[in-house]
Amino acid sequence: MTTHTLDTTKAEAFAERMLNVLNSGAITLMTSIGHRTELFDTMAELPPSTSEQIADAAGLNERYVREWLGAMVTGRVVEYDPITKTYALPAEHAALLTRSVASDNIAVFAQYIPLLGSVEEQIIDCFYKGGGVPYSEYKRFHAVMAEDSGQSTVSALFDHVLPLIPGLTESLQQGIHVLDVGCGSGRALNKMAEAFPNSRFTGYDFSGEAVANANAEAQRRKLSNVQFHVQDAATIEERDHYGLITTFDAIHDQAKPDVVLRNIHDALRSNGVYLMQDIHAATDVSGNLDHPIAPLLYTISCMHCMTVSLAYGGMGLGAMWGKEKALQMLANAGFKQVEIKQLAHDFQNDYYIIRKH
Repeated sequence: MTTHTLDTTKAEAFAERMLNVLNSGAITLMTSIGHRTELFDTMAELPPSTSEQIADAAGLNERYVREWLGAMVTGRVVEYDPITKTYALPAEHAALLTRSVASDNIAVFAQYIPLLGSVEEQIIDCFYKGGGVPYSEYKRFHAVMAEDSGQSTVSALFDHVLPLIPGLTESLQQGIHVLDVGCGSGRALNKMAEAFPNSRFTGYDFSGEAVANANAEAQRRKLSNVQFHVQDAATIEERDHYGLITTFDAIHDQAKPDVVLRNIHDALRSNGVYLMQDIHAATDVSGNLDHPIAPLLYTISCMHCMTVSLAYGGMGLGAMWGKEKALQMLANAGFKQVEIKQLAHDFQNDYYIIRKH
């Protein structure tokens, strides 16, 4: 019989870490609420204020605001003066928690935790029975994803993302046909359609809700050079049609990513380019030990990306499929030339510039 001597120092250190995890999880929930109710945005514009003043300014119930402030103060997010009983959001914190800071707003990502928590029972059921949880079970997923991509990809589209491909901006100005596979709510495509009126843009997405939102936004902007369709990317049958095809954080969610990549290869013109933005990661978990948000990405993958694919009988690649697996699948799809680039401000994503020849 083997006996193990307990390293009490290691155990105590782990106990402290787990308490920090519990507190951080709680703060994440409160951060999501602070973002959705615009409490951070409100406090950023106020001098040190009482809970009543903050609630009045935000148009919210004071009792709930006061309890939220308790979590934010003890979580070292909001500062409190016990003499005047006033609360203040430091400018240094507001610079990472408010809508005005665009891509630096970390509060947007806090929304994923309560969103994923809403399907915990279904996920646990899958642990026992296999299968997956379909898109329809995620009540706010498209709204959160649109906000996420609006910050990370869309905000950087013209200044950083498109310039990764030499000559692309000029081609878009002259006029080419562009396809976005897995377009979601269409923020990126509508923005490009508005900026490049000589080009034509098509968006495909599996979700009818997302496509409806994308078409509504195109109509609101009075755009005549963009259209969105409900389309399973695994059934695309176009050939040599597009000068540019894009996928933004979409391939790893597909039920049949291998088929989708082959379809993209076939739909791309011989001199066209495929721009694939996907999660920066290694395929083997050992390569992600120093990744700054690996636990978050594996969690999102387990409770959304992987399970949604499995729900439709798919491969279940998951968000952390990694560079090595991506390169292998691109080669299997027939692509001959792949270059991977990163943006200085974006540690979360890799940008694959892919050509047929």
